[in-house]
Amino acid sequence: MLESVIGLEIHLQLKTKTKMFCGCATHDSAVTPNQNVCPVCTGQPGSLPVPNEQAIRFGIRMGLALHCRIAEASKFDRKNYFYPDLPKGYQISQYDQPIASDGFLTLGEKRIGITRAHLEEDAAKNLHGADGKTYVDFNRAGTPLLEIVTEPDFASPQDAKAFMQELRLIARYLGVSDADMEKGHMRCDANISLRERDAQGGIVGMELHPKTEVKNINSFRNVERALQHEIKRQTELWNAGSPPSVSTTRGWDDATQTTKEQRDKEGEGDYRYFPEPDIPVLALTDMAERERSRMPELPAAKRARFADEYGLRAEDARQICDDPALADFTENVFSELQAWLESQTDLDAEGAIAERRRLANLVSGWLLSKLGGLMAERTIDIRTCKINPENFAEFITLIASRKLNSSAGLVVLGTMLDDGSDPSHIMEDKRLGAIEDEGAIAEIIERVIENNADMVERYRGGKTELLQVLIGQAMKESEGTVDAKIARNMLLVRLENA
Repeated sequence: MLESVIGLEIHLQLKTKTKMFCGCATHDSAVTPNQNVCPVCTGQPGSLPVPNEQAIRFGIRMGLALHCRIAEASKFDRKNYFYPDLPKGYQISQYDQPIASDGFLTLGEKRIGITRAHLEEDAAKNLHGADGKTYVDFNRAGTPLLEIVTEPDFASPQDAKAFMQELRLIARYLGVSDADMEKGHMRCDANISLRERDAQGGIVGMELHPKTEVKNINSFRNVERALQHEIKRQTELWNAGSPPSVSTTRGWDDATQTTKEQRDKEGEGDYRYFPEPDIPVLALTDMAERERSRMPELPAAKRARFADEYGLRAEDARQICDDPALADFTENVFSELQAWLESQTDLDAEGAIAERRRLANLVSGWLLSKLGGLMAERTIDIRTCKINPENFAEFITLIASRKLNSSAGLVVLGTMLDDGSDPSHIMEDKRLGAIEDEGAIAEIIERVIENNADMVERYRGGKTELLQVLIGQAMKESEGTVDAKIARNMLLVRLENA
C-alpha cells in the first residue's frame, strides 16, 4: 500500500511599508516597472542593508501564532545562486539561526509540525515580452518575506489545502500579510514523495524517499490539484517498478493541470551559505516578549469562543470567523443583544439557554444567508456595508419578538442596506409591523376564504397541499404583515370547523 508524504514551503509577503533592507516602498503591481528601486535593493557596490524592524516584529508575531520557539539571537546569511532576477547574485536569507523554529499548528485532530520560519528578501520579477526578450522588473526585489517550512506531516492534498487556508487566516488576523495567493502575497512550494506500508501498517524499507518539489502554485485549489496529480504520476512510477530515485523540481502548469520537470533539486551545499557580514546578530528576547503581550485572539480560539459563548453552530462560527471584519461585526451584534436577552425575565435557566440558541440561529441565518446574499448581489462586503452592529441587533430583536416576519424583514433589511437607517423607523414608515390584533387577523382570513371559495372546496375535498397557497394569499392580503405560522393555524381552524 502506498501513502503520500507531503510537506510545504510557504512564502508570506509581509505587509510592511518599506522593503526588507532599504527605504524603498514595497512592491505594488500598479506602479511603473523599476520605480521603487535604490542602490541597496538593486545590489550596487558599496550599498549597505539595514534590517526592517517591522518585518522582524511580524516574523516574531507569526512565529508565536505557530507555537514556535523564538530565537534569542538570530542572524542573516547569504544564499548564493545566479539568476537574472537576483541582482546581487545572492539572496539575504536566514540559514542556521532562523527567527522561529520547532512549532506546530493544529487542524482538528491533526498536528502539523513547523520546522522553521525565517526572514528573507524577495527576488525581482522576470517579464517575458511579446518580442521574445525577457525584461526584469526590480520593484519586487527586496520585499520582505517570511518563509514557513513544515514537517512532512500531511497525508493528503486536502490537508495541505486546509493548512494553507488556516495559515492565510492567521496572517490576516495578525495583520502581517494580506496572504492573497492570486496577487502573489502568499506562494507555495509543495514537496511530495510516496512510501510503502505493509498489511500491518509498518513502513517498508527507507522511511522517506526522494521528494519532488512542485513550484509555481498560485491558488489553494491548485495546491490540492498539483498534489493529486503528483500522487497519480508517482504511483504509476512505483507500479512500473521505477519510483523516483533523485529529488527533482517540477513546475505546475495550470493550463494542462499537470506538473512538468524543471531540474534536479539543489542541495544546501549548492547555495554556499555564509553569514551576512554587513548585518549584526539580532537580539530578539525583549522584542519577542513585547510581541507576545500584543498577540490578538487567533482564529481557532475565536471559533471555539463564538460557539461556546454565543451558542453558534460550529460551522456558522467557522464561516463568520473566516473574515476578521465579519467576526468583529458579529461580536458587536451579540454585545448589543445581551441587554435584550437580560430583559427576558420570565425565562428559567433552561429557557434562557434555549432563547440564547434561538437568537444565535437568527443572527447567523440573517447575517450569513440573507444579508450575505444581498451584499453579494451588490458586490459589497461587511467593511463597506451601511448597516452598523447596533441597527442589525435591533433588527434581530424585531424578528425575535415577532414584530417583523420573514418577508417583511427582507424588505427592512434591504432598505437598511441602502441607507443605513434604523429598522424600527423603516418598519413604521412602510407599515411593515406584524399585525397582532386577533380580530384583524381573523378578518384577513375570512377575506381569503371568501375570495378563494373554489380552492377552499378543493382543499376540503382532499387537496390538502392547497393550504400553502391559501397561506400565501393571506400574506398577500396583509402585505406580508401576518406571521405565516399564525395565518396557518387560523386557516386550519377555520377550514376544519366551517
